[in-house]
Amino acid sequence: MVVHFEGASNFRQRIVCSTLSGKPIIIKNIRTNQKTPGLKDYEASLLRLMDKITNGCKIEIDVTGTTVFYKPGILTNGKITHDCGKTRSVGYFLEALVMLAPFGKNPLSATLTGITNHTDNLDISVDLFRTVTLPNLLRFGLSDIDFKIKARGAPPEGGGMVILSCPIVKNLKPLQLIDSGLIKRVRGIAYTSRMNPVVSNRVKDQCKGELLKYVSDVFIYTDHYKGKESGQSPGYGLSLVAETTTGCFVSYEQMGEAQSLPEDLGDNCAKMLLHEILQGGCVDTSNQSFMLMYMVLGSEDISKIRIGKLSPYTISLLRNIKEFFGVTFDIKPDPETKTSILTCFGCGFKNLAKQSF
Repeated sequence: MVVHFEGASNFRQRIVCSTLSGKPIIIKNIRTNQKTPGLKDYEASLLRLMDKITNGCKIEIDVTGTTVFYKPGILTNGKITHDCGKTRSVGYFLEALVMLAPFGKNPLSATLTGITNHTDNLDISVDLFRTVTLPNLLRFGLSDIDFKIKARGAPPEGGGMVILSCPIVKNLKPLQLIDSGLIKRVRGIAYTSRMNPVVSNRVKDQCKGELLKYVSDVFIYTDHYKGKESGQSPGYGLSLVAETTTGCFVSYEQMGEAQSLPEDLGDNCAKMLLHEILQGGCVDTSNQSFMLMYMVLGSEDISKIRIGKLSPYTISLLRNIKEFFGVTFDIKPDPETKTSILTCFGCGFKNLAKQSF
């Protein structure tokens, strides 16, 4: 049964859900009303990545690039190298890989090159992926995931390199994550690439001064990259992670832009982290989709999670999950904390590519 879609929105979600469910999809009218119709380069790059980690997938794109037919193959994983381009960051591809890799025939070892931290914040950065996303995935029984940042790559030229190693599992554990706890400490990394390391100290001092008004345990590391590890373009940024008493993580990251002061970056990043904490929940906005997807793919048992404000990206994911897997979430608002408790019954997804464990 072929699933039909229209438009370019949530392209990555549809490709990932199609690969996991085994349902072919047709996407029509991709940016037909824009000056440059059809697939963007990063979407075509995602399809090439799917072709590398699967066996037997079929991809058909029409001449104008406005219609795509995708028939998924069997996930084989293996050792791959992929150039992510200069339009979207490495995080765009990492999100797809980490959802698919545990269900492959072989363990995955992926070397991705491109932009590691982007100014637009559209995709999760490599720092937050390492410090927040991977610890969250441990709750589902995914251990021994290794992630290394070999080189940073700032826009526009990139030049960064990361290596993701992910083992395979038979199935995932159900999740019960209701108690968000209280903030006990904040950790951060202020990094610079091909710039004066004094910039990262200015960012750190301003941010720490703001956060110390609310929590006493604040430590921000400074990380200076030079030579081959610094990529092709200069840049600096700050990533912050707040840990709660129950082991939950809330994070935010921002990169410095041209003609902006490092102090402004530190001050704004601290305030945005406080805004994320204010929204409540056991996960931050950038990690909602990972948790909900793994809850659906978990064993046939009830999973629960407390989430703050649902992002538009997460809402569209819930719709795609219903379309591909037939799983719906029970959403109960909690007026007292202004959060919501999402409950679902896992579909019992099993790794069919690997016959024996």
